[in-house]
Amino acid sequence: MLAILKKEINTFFASPIGYLVIAVFLLLNGLFLWMFKGEFNILDNGFADLSAFFLLSPWILIFLIPAVTMRSFSDEKKQGTLELLLTKPISTLKIVLGKYFGAFILIIIALLPTLLYVLTISKLGATEGSFDIGSVLGSYFGLLFLVAAYTAIGVFSSTLSDNQIVAFIIAVFICFFFYFGFEGLSNYKIFGDALYLEKLGMEYHFKSMSRGVLDTRDLLYFISISIFFILLTKLNIQKK
Repeated sequence: MLAILKKEINTFFASPIGYLVIAVFLLLNGLFLWMFKGEFNILDNGFADLSAFFLLSPWILIFLIPAVTMRSFSDEKKQGTLELLLTKPISTLKIVLGKYFGAFILIIIALLPTLLYVLTISKLGATEGSFDIGSVLGSYFGLLFLVAAYTAIGVFSSTLSDNQIVAFIIAVFICFFFYFGFEGLSNYKIFGDALYLEKLGMEYHFKSMSRGVLDTRDLLYFISISIFFILLTKLNIQKK
């Protein structure tokens, strides 16, 4: 598994993909948070917090993570190397986990420079202690679990087609549905209990963690989503 993980990371950084993903993520966040006028601009809000960053990041990652994961298995299938990979003395699950953690680590690397935002905001506060570090840590923790779930969905989507663009579109749709779709459906009474439906969505649990309170129900939700799609990926590869 470690060999596949290293191969994935080396492949990302041997081509412009890895650098492009990090650059696009940081550029988009930087423009919306510090340059463009609007509700996401931190300097215009007048508050020393990073709520705008944690509101914006899940939407950027909905497109960015599928762009990273779309080649995981679709590229192997297209080049005909998937069959060769499956003949290696390694289990299918370890192959999937190697691909999964390779993409996950790349996204984590992209998130690391945003810690500078924390330092910047802490210095912008009018008084010492006005910066809510607990809420920020909870939000970052929630973002890690959200990235884990998005990555699992993206890797699974890459097994559904040997066309990377098709895999990308499928991953974006599934991520969007799991993040916002259930909350959208909860607005319609025809679907029954609104709160029950809302709790099925990632946004509800991510916002809960962003308050700085780590609830085991939120953690179990994201872990369950990640494991579910990893197992689906394994089953789909075995079926192919």
